[in-house]
This record gives sequence, C-alpha cells and structure tokens, in this order.
Amino acid sequence: MSKQKVIICQNLNENLSEAIHSCPHDKVFILVDIHTQELCLPLLEGIKGLEESHIITIGAEDIHKNIETLAHVWKELGEHGATRHSLMINLGGGMVTDLGGFAASTFKRGIKYINIPTTLLAMVDASVGGKTGINFNGLKNEIGVFSPAEYVLIDTQFLKSLDSRNLLSGYAEMLKHGIISTTEHWAELLNFDMNHIDYKALQALVAQSVQIKENIVEEDPFEKGIRKALNVGHTAGHAFESLAMETGHHVLHGYAVAWGIVCELYFSHQKVGFPTDKLRQTIQFIKEHYGVLTFDCKQYDRLYEFMTHDKKNSAGIINFTLMGEIGDIRINQSATKEEIMEMLDFYRETMGC
Repeated sequence: MSKQKVIICQNLNENLSEAIHSCPHDKVFILVDIHTQELCLPLLEGIKGLEESHIITIGAEDIHKNIETLAHVWKELGEHGATRHSLMINLGGGMVTDLGGFAASTFKRGIKYINIPTTLLAMVDASVGGKTGINFNGLKNEIGVFSPAEYVLIDTQFLKSLDSRNLLSGYAEMLKHGIISTTEHWAELLNFDMNHIDYKALQALVAQSVQIKENIVEEDPFEKGIRKALNVGHTAGHAFESLAMETGHHVLHGYAVAWGIVCELYFSHQKVGFPTDKLRQTIQFIKEHYGVLTFDCKQYDRLYEFMTHDKKNSAGIINFTLMGEIGDIRINQSATKEEIMEMLDFYRETMGC
C-alpha cells in the first residue's frame, strides 16, 4: 500500500493547490455533506485548480454512511463525466472521508483522492491510514478497502466551527494514541484544558497524534500485527455504537471509543496488569468529559453478539488489544464470554449506569 502524504497546513490555499497540481487529472470533484458545504466549502473559494470542480453533496452524520449514499456518489461521478483520470477531494468529517475514499477507490477501479478532514476525529483517525468503507447490515465499517489518499491536508482552522461534543469525539482517539505511545504524551492529553481550548497548542497535539498513527500504519499497513494497537477501546466501543444505532440513540464514534477504553483498560488491568493508578486517572477523565451510555444486563448478550462481528476476531474467538502499561501493547488477547460480562459489569458500576 502506497504511503499517503500528510501535511499539517500553514497555508491551506498553497498546500491544496500544490497537492492538486501533483495529481494529474481531467476533472475535479469535491465531496461534502450538508454541513461542510455551508461551513467549510467557502474556505476553498479561489484556490487554484478548483475553478471548474463539481460539488457532490450528501447527508451528514453516520446514518448516511451506507450503500445508498455510496451509490449516489458513484452516480454523480458517472453522470458528470468522471473518468479513471479524475480526482476527488473529500471535505468533511470521518463519514465523508471514509465513504468518499471508498467511492473513489472503487469507481472505475479507482481514482485518486485527497482528504481534507474538518473534524478532530477525522484529522487524527478516519482520514489517515488508508481505511475506507461504509456501514452495512447494522455493523460499523463492515464493507470497505485499504486505499490511502494521495494527500491528507490537516488545518485546525476548521475546528473552530465544531461544537464541544464533536471536539471531544476526536479527542478520544487522541487519548487512545496517548495510551499506546508514552506516559508523557498520555499525561499531556489528560491535562489539556478542553473547556478553554488553545488551538495553537491543540494543533501541536494533533500533529503528534497523527505521527503516532502514521508510524504504526507504515509498519503494518494491512493490520496483520501492530496496527491492531489502534483498536484499543474499539472492540467494546463499536459494540456500544452498534447498540446505540440499533436502539435509535445515535452516539458519536469517539464517545463510544471512550466508553470502550473504560472496559478494555479494566480488562487490561485484570488480564495483563495495567496499573491501577493510570486506570483510575483515565476513567476519571472520561467520566468528567463523556458522560455515560446507559444499558442494562438484559442487553449484555446483544453487546456480546456485536463483538463477535469485530474484524480482529479469528475462528470465532473475540480478540482485544490490551495494555500492560502505557505504551506496552498486547495484541490478539482473547476473552471468554464470562470475562466480557465482567467487563460490562465493571463499566456499569464504575460509570454509574
């Protein structure tokens, strides 16, 4: 898998113009959702190379990350003259970059694309690393391909249009990156003031977070080994997200990951000795900022069933990525159904649901 070029923008106009120029093309298409069309697309006005671009607009949020929306994008590309030499620019959050990347990677067997993430979650997670896809049959990211963007352009000016919930959603992935990297970075993230955001300091943290993910992806592009480190919090988190979706109570991805981190660091403590003090500090940060997903013991079996569909599983065994310590990554850690039930018990008792 080719390596994408990630640029922390100092001048979006210049950086995007250079990226477009370096990707030979006949036509340019820009994918936006209804929110980024209004709030973010105006920032691209006057940029060289976009003068005759065609805008494709889709619905916002994860409910639209489906095969119907994907077919709409393919249809728009076809009806407006896209060829295998065309270029697509995905301007939006993780839903746009995931779905747009998949649409570009499959249209005429693949056209080049550029990601411009506009949410913190997309900047530090969805837009970087080459994973693309859609939700299908009630399951998160069930259909997709590994196919990196040519460029990912990260400009934190877009974050000023985000509300606190969407900022926190992305910050959960940054916290995960801290947990799998160093004690110093983990502590720095826990001590960052999310109530009075210093955007210059946040940009530095974002750059560090992206570098952590890039290093892992470069070492293991197709998730055969160490890239599974990026799944900390996600086995339980995706189950929470799927349960919320099924019951009509949509939750942001990063919130589900944060709640998943509570479960999986507890399991890490029980199984491989993750330190009690760091477990408590991390959970306290999550309780203060993310609230709680409420469920009862009658829903345990459904959550377990969702976990059985996780892509890290092998031969019907549910696998977790656990932590022996901050930065001490233990991939392919199996769990019994009883251990998972105990994990869910801990979550409900600790989070007060």
